[in-house]
Amino acid sequence: MNAGVVGVFVPIVMFLVIGLVLIAYYYFRFRERQMLIEKGLSAESIKEYFERKRDPNRMLKVGIICIFFGIGLGLGLMLEDILGRDYYVPFSLFTITGIGFVVANLLSKKFESKDLAK
Repeated sequence: MNAGVVGVFVPIVMFLVIGLVLIAYYYFRFRERQMLIEKGLSAESIKEYFERKRDPNRMLKVGIICIFFGIGLGLGLMLEDILGRDYYVPFSLFTITGIGFVVANLLSKKFESKDLAK
């Protein structure tokens, strides 16, 4: 395929995908609220439902995963430079990011159990 044609379609597809994701987000959020109203919940109970739904440790999880992603990327690039193999970057990225997900989940559960004990 011609590089000029691909260069034209990339921004078009990007904006279409972003638009579809935003439309789907707002549509499903509207449907969820509409279903709660149809159930006959009051405004206070709907507000309580959405406050309960939020994860207080969400940013902690994202931070831990980003740190482990960076460590995996750095380690993979160092191993690639030292050993000259191309497969160390994706291997270390997936492995260490997976470890980051496990650590984030364990820490989140630890903090949740402390909050429930209070």
